[in-house]
Amino acid sequence: MKNFAKLFTDLDRTTKTLGKIKALIDYFQKVSDHDKLWSIALLSHRRPKRTINTTLLGTWASGLSGFPPWLFLESYAVVGDLAETITLLLPEPQELSDESLTYWIGFIRALEPLTIEEKKEKVLWAWNRLDQTERFVFNKLITGGFRMGVSQQLMVKALAKHTGTRENIVAHKLMGNWSPDVGSFAELLLSEEQKDISKPYPFYLAYALEEDVSILGNPHEWFAEHKWDGIRGQIIIRDRQLFVWSRGEELVTDKYPEFATLLDVLPDGTVIDGEILPYKDDRPLSFNHLQTRIGRKTLSAKLLKEVPVSFITYDILEWQGEDIRHWNMLDRRKKVEEICANPHPVLRLSPLVYFETWQQLAEERARARDLFSEGIMLKRKESVYRNGRRRGDWWKWKIDPFTVDAVMIYAMHGAGRRANLYTDYTFAVWDGDQLVPFTKAYSGLTDNEIREVDRWIKQNTVERFGPVRSVKPELVFEIAFEGIAKSTRHKSGIALRFPRIRRWRKDKPAAEADQLENLRKLL
Repeated sequence: MKNFAKLFTDLDRTTKTLGKIKALIDYFQKVSDHDKLWSIALLSHRRPKRTINTTLLGTWASGLSGFPPWLFLESYAVVGDLAETITLLLPEPQELSDESLTYWIGFIRALEPLTIEEKKEKVLWAWNRLDQTERFVFNKLITGGFRMGVSQQLMVKALAKHTGTRENIVAHKLMGNWSPDVGSFAELLLSEEQKDISKPYPFYLAYALEEDVSILGNPHEWFAEHKWDGIRGQIIIRDRQLFVWSRGEELVTDKYPEFATLLDVLPDGTVIDGEILPYKDDRPLSFNHLQTRIGRKTLSAKLLKEVPVSFITYDILEWQGEDIRHWNMLDRRKKVEEICANPHPVLRLSPLVYFETWQQLAEERARARDLFSEGIMLKRKESVYRNGRRRGDWWKWKIDPFTVDAVMIYAMHGAGRRANLYTDYTFAVWDGDQLVPFTKAYSGLTDNEIREVDRWIKQNTVERFGPVRSVKPELVFEIAFEGIAKSTRHKSGIALRFPRIRRWRKDKPAAEADQLENLRKLL
């Protein structure tokens, strides 16, 4: 655990990419293969299952620290993180441990079948054997909130240097259903044999285009297509089996039974990249329709009929069992067009947008919402299919968001480093002469603005409801959002998609904020 705790500290102390990569390489060179595997798993968000209720952890920590429960809770409210609060308040350890990361992962997992008293005895024993940084890591793992300040892409770079393997190969090997419990570090990263036939490829992600599109140069060097508003996915056909993966590395084959017919359409050894999109009567539906299927454990015949899905194909990554990501976009597009040549209700080709000038493309982008599209995707014709988010060859040129001017009426403390500031706000619009809450937002302000708003909230609180403060309805903010839907859960009857603060409207009094009727018209 000492090596992993040191890695945690080293990564936290630098914001430089090369510094983080060096820290990871140094770590991988020191530790056992088992610790390497678990470190990779943790950095890939494969955390061990939580085995203890966090309320119990807080109670035990309060007792061991000697602080009364009310003071422990007050400290927790200020710190904003349970694992850190426990770490700060516990007394010094009685005997330091030298066990590995793998040992402590096994320790945490072995707690699950124990009684509460047995769990308490084990956890107190662990706290008394770990130094402060080790305790913090242990607490993060046991509460299920572990995160480390390094991206998957940086870890891939470090592992590529450590193993002497190309980055795209490492990124591919880390995809899919692997577990530290099965196999070894060598089998995961060094073996040439491909055991998991369901394994997807890392997704290539586009950068947001925030400058004038003309900076991309000659329009004829680019493909353009609509950015469809669904769920990015890959469909894999290997050994005459079908697998459907989402961009979040979730195997979702059972959630989209419509795709089973593709076993009769796509040849063996094919992997295609595209969008899972609600599609009916030969036209796409909004993302709100798809949301009615997301998270459902069972899909009724009625729901499948009301919200059928299609796979809108963008790209091809594997053909006849061969990885063809190194083909240029022109050649991959030709192959995709061949595959999707025959009309099919489930497998559809994402059509290209033909344009001669950037102005023509801007006009097509302007009508994107009518097509339930989020804007335009631009892909350089000579580009290969890379992994992760890379600048230069793929860009997303999204349409401008919807906006509404709203009044802040409630505020709550943030979390983490913002735990002592009010950063979580509830906003309202006018319904006649009444302010009706309709959304929450907590991002979009600068640090200076957050501190200014925090001071104002503390000076203009009307009532307190536990952690929530009701404030004078005076501050107006412009709220940006991507979509709007009906909602029975909210008093306003609406729900926004991806709401965030666009700007603080210091120029506008509360009386001039928007009306609820204007939002209803958007529906």
